Amino acid sequence: MKDIVSEWAESHFPLYTADSILSIYSSSNFPMYKINESLPVLIAIVRGKGNLKADEEMYELLEGSVIFIPANTEVVLNADSLHPLHVYKLVIDAREQGKSLPTGAMMRKSDINTNSVIQFFSNEPSLVSNMEELYIHRLPGNEFRHVQNQIIFHQIILQLLERQEDKYAAGEQPSMERSIAYLELHYSDKITRERLAEIAGVSPSHYSILFKQMTGFSPSEYLSRLRVHRAKELLISGSATLREIAQQVGYKDEFYLSRRFKQQTGAAPSGYNRESFQRVAVFLTPYASHLLLLGLEPAVIISDSSEYLHTSGLQLPQKMLFINANSSAEQIKSVLLENKIELIIAANQHLYQYGLSVEQLRSVAPLAEISWMEVGWKEHFRLIAQLIQRKDRAEQWLADFEIEEQEARTWVQQSEAAKEVITILVIKPESLFVYGARNVGCVIYQSLGLQAPPRIQEEIVKLGDQFHSVPIELSELADYAGDRILVIVFPDVKGSTVHSDTVFNSVYWNSLSAVQRNDVHLLDLDEWIPYNPVSIRLQLQRAVSLFSGN
Repeated sequence: MKDIVSEWAESHFPLYTADSILSIYSSSNFPMYKINESLPVLIAIVRGKGNLKADEEMYELLEGSVIFIPANTEVVLNADSLHPLHVYKLVIDAREQGKSLPTGAMMRKSDINTNSVIQFFSNEPSLVSNMEELYIHRLPGNEFRHVQNQIIFHQIILQLLERQEDKYAAGEQPSMERSIAYLELHYSDKITRERLAEIAGVSPSHYSILFKQMTGFSPSEYLSRLRVHRAKELLISGSATLREIAQQVGYKDEFYLSRRFKQQTGAAPSGYNRESFQRVAVFLTPYASHLLLLGLEPAVIISDSSEYLHTSGLQLPQKMLFINANSSAEQIKSVLLENKIELIIAANQHLYQYGLSVEQLRSVAPLAEISWMEVGWKEHFRLIAQLIQRKDRAEQWLADFEIEEQEARTWVQQSEAAKEVITILVIKPESLFVYGARNVGCVIYQSLGLQAPPRIQEEIVKLGDQFHSVPIELSELADYAGDRILVIVFPDVKGSTVHSDTVFNSVYWNSLSAVQRNDVHLLDLDEWIPYNPVSIRLQLQRAVSLFSGN
């Protein structure tokens, strides 16, 4: 019996330990978080939305998703400004067992430590829950809790290994979708049908048949569309010569680009950037309002709602087609192709939010990226006007608006409101925000020049149009409360606003001097949140009325 050897000693796998675990919250001041650890990292999304960027790859982050980041991999977490992120970051270490190995035995490598590929798992509430429990009890008060932590940590490791195994098994299955995604990402490289067929796991001849069935184009036609549409994007931006553009999109010179360009469009690339677009698609409704104001009705709007499309003083849309932004990429591309779209206007942030990418849509038409958070509505308006060659019309509208803006500012600066600090409080189902220089804050603080709470004013001075809002705790209300409070309540998914009672019935709310004086205004969400020229103009009029008491 003395020669019996424990079966545990024979595994020779590394021992996993938790190097560290952090709870990370994003804010309007810190919307980005960089990660570059020498050990593997597991990220769990507890709340909010955003994306993770690693080199040229982008992953959408939603509540319940988990992402594995290999050691020495630099990534950046970017939070959605309207849905701040709360994530847990677990750094994992794997150490060799301390005991010497039997003769001839070898230490097995850690699958987690040797994995060099970022892996994304979209819906893992159990993993997220275990990460949260591990963080909450990260400082155990007794050995019993310490052992529980060890169990939970190894449950996380087990779940991760299981997901990686599932992912690996699924990744072994060849697919047409993977080959098309490869083509969309590598269109500027030398790509053969044989290579694409190899990725799809079918013969080259059968690949062409399947490709045509899925896309409506042959592989060579699809590749040509990707290259020509990217060339159009570069021509629109005016950022390179024809020779440079040709080489960037995968053609050997400008002459070959010109031939392909003429075959596809019937015109030479040299005159393309002077073309006036007629059939334009927009992603989300704010950009549709910009186009309508410029006298061009979008052919297609990709959006989850039309509620923020304001057309006051404009002709109502006649033929505009809506596609739900939650539709599949294939459904969206099909509708855009059927409607002969010449240009797509979108913000990368919005595309990622709905699981889409520039690469997926580029086969349909060139895509003009108008950044959403980096600039304000006036710059959005100017950029879109320049795209469709209606810059003079935009400048005239802005000049007229600035006259109205100055008149409103002069009037309001003579009112009692000019002496007050105005707070814009937004109540969402699970969070509180104080708004800055966008949405209603754009009119209150920028157009009318009213005073923001000191902490908000500091950020407006520092960030300007990019400062959207700051999340706060209920206990912080007094730190941001002004002489007058404007309140906007977002309903929950069922349309209820009962969650606002938590704020309105709290001692923090009722102790505010503005509340005690009844200097509180409840504003309508649909009237004050939209962020486009037509809506901003209407908000300016409403603000004057609000502060005049009419």
